[in-house]
Amino acid sequence: MTQSPSGRELVQDISLLTPEAVLLTAALLLLLLGVVLPHPRRRRLFTLVSLAGLAGSLAPLLPLTNSPEPWLDLSPLFLLDPLAVFFKAFLALAGAVTILMSHDSPEIEGRYYNEYAVLVLTATAGMMLLVSARDLLMIYLAFETMSLLAYLLVSLKVRDVRAGEAALKYILYGGFTSGVMLFGFSLLYGLSGTTDVAATAQAVAAAGLHTQNRPLLVLAMLCLLAGLLFKTASFPFHFWCPDVYQGAPTPVTAFLSVGPKAAGFVLFIRLFYPLFAAAKSPAAYEALPGLKWPALLALIAAVTMTLGNLAALRQNNLKRLLAYSSIAHAGYLYMGLASLTRAGLESVVFYLTVYLFMNMGAFGFVTAVISAGGGEDLPSYSGLGSKAPFLGVAMTVFLFSLIGLPPLAGFIGKIYLFAAVIEQKIYWLAVTAAVNTVISLYYYVKVVKVIFLDPFASFEPRLTPGSKALLVALMLPLFGLGLYWQPLAETIGLIF
Repeated sequence: MTQSPSGRELVQDISLLTPEAVLLTAALLLLLLGVVLPHPRRRRLFTLVSLAGLAGSLAPLLPLTNSPEPWLDLSPLFLLDPLAVFFKAFLALAGAVTILMSHDSPEIEGRYYNEYAVLVLTATAGMMLLVSARDLLMIYLAFETMSLLAYLLVSLKVRDVRAGEAALKYILYGGFTSGVMLFGFSLLYGLSGTTDVAATAQAVAAAGLHTQNRPLLVLAMLCLLAGLLFKTASFPFHFWCPDVYQGAPTPVTAFLSVGPKAAGFVLFIRLFYPLFAAAKSPAAYEALPGLKWPALLALIAAVTMTLGNLAALRQNNLKRLLAYSSIAHAGYLYMGLASLTRAGLESVVFYLTVYLFMNMGAFGFVTAVISAGGGEDLPSYSGLGSKAPFLGVAMTVFLFSLIGLPPLAGFIGKIYLFAAVIEQKIYWLAVTAAVNTVISLYYYVKVVKVIFLDPFASFEPRLTPGSKALLVALMLPLFGLGLYWQPLAETIGLIF
């Protein structure tokens, strides 16, 4: 049984959660301001307070980056290691971009903006908890916190039937996979008698030596995998993704496409590598005897990317197209995890960082067009490059980076992923990914063709200075990391 933490351990737990505490304090302040201030004066102030809370959540992490021994491993519940610190900063940035994207969006009604900002902050806090949790029970609580708040964000447009349908599908799929995942945790607890991941890993390794225990371990592994595949929108638990992405407000869609997906991949690293793999060398791992999950993961990666890309070919709604694109990119990311190498893990973190800028940039384009009076369907963007060249060029940059064309950062990210599987001689997966990249070229370029070569759009897009600045801020890292990526790669190399 897991022992109850002492008073000192509880204090240590709280000290490790300072970023989350800052976010929750900002959320409480937003709730109070929403009661006190009149409706017309809320939006700008709520945006500023939200951004201040997200920036303030990073302040407790800054001293750790300059300390000779910066990584804390003191708590039985949380681990503040390089991986957690990196992704807490990642998630704070994703939340800030979401808030900035939402400020001028007509899809977020003014009277709901206070609740919306609170939900974004608390969902970000839930994801931060998830990336640093080291206890099965705490992992599940953080997972559910993130999921429940995501359900609320999707259903924010209360009078929109499409949003309600999307939220219902999201809840049903999420509830099912969450229950399956919890069942897997219960199996692991029954095997080890503890919820601590490190102690459970030792019990799993010992049990794996006996053939009669392997069916139980396989069942537990598959249950955990179900929850992770759902959260990362991967086959066979990807069906919710297109409807939810289309039905939710576009800034919420952007947030869901990056934040929970990144948290899901970090959770995979936190769970599968300690529980179901062992270090073969400082740079490589091997699956426990009888657990062939890397081969299964490679198959899931291939099917996920192929299904996502093929389904995207026939989409006429840009949000649905980007949803299937998001599914395909999850498949690319699983390539790195299936390689069972340190280089593979580093490639996943690198690609997720690049994915933050290019995918949120693509949804930022959709938000800007909707704010200017356009729609989600591709004909809404006809000839947009002639009337709004800046918008057309920005979207082209984001889409070309999603394809993986040089000199943009998406190209470097895919090079790292391909190198990871080729190094392990998983050639068939590398070939599958290359073919899928060619397939994706068609539907991404189709959007560019509509923007620049089709007849003129029927509306005059007028961007606010804030929208322009946000798109520029998302474009610049794609060029910067595409031309000079070594500092980021070296930083990620210190994580593992």
